[in-house]
Amino acid sequence: MSEELTVVGRLTSVYGIKGWVKVFSYTDPMNGLFGYQPWQVKRGGELLTLKVEEWKPHGKGLIAKLAGMDSPEQARQFCGLDILVPLSVLPEPGEDEYYWHQLENLLVYTESGVLLGRVDHLMETGSNDVLVVRGTAESIDREERLIPYLPDQVIKEINLDEGLMRVDWDPEF
Repeated sequence: MSEELTVVGRLTSVYGIKGWVKVFSYTDPMNGLFGYQPWQVKRGGELLTLKVEEWKPHGKGLIAKLAGMDSPEQARQFCGLDILVPLSVLPEPGEDEYYWHQLENLLVYTESGVLLGRVDHLMETGSNDVLVVRGTAESIDREERLIPYLPDQVIKEINLDEGLMRVDWDPEF
């Protein structure tokens, strides 16, 4: 049985002429993703392992030299792919901290018990993260809602064991 993987970043584009790639990190701090080695990517339905030989900050982002990639043509075949690592390599989150993958698929209820839908995914907007909640067959409607991920203000309860989240949110929004 293969271990469950989670996305920690993305290979975005080729950098330079020696096989380097630009890397977008979902970790905080952003260079944290280099602590989770080796990386895996899915390409054409196949899971491939990538080894980082070298990396460095570049502007507001990161660049990396991957083993076996010595030209832009070799590196280009991996651009646009998500960087995956086993969940087991991630540190345990602190109290009242969650990884995005833990929040995905939770049922979202208002404080008064109205089912709004299920967390489809999260978005980073700069000021705060946003839950994308999609209506289900059992929810109040089939609408998609964007709910700010603001613990204590909007997010009132997260119960991973029961698979639910309670929010202070008007169903009309």
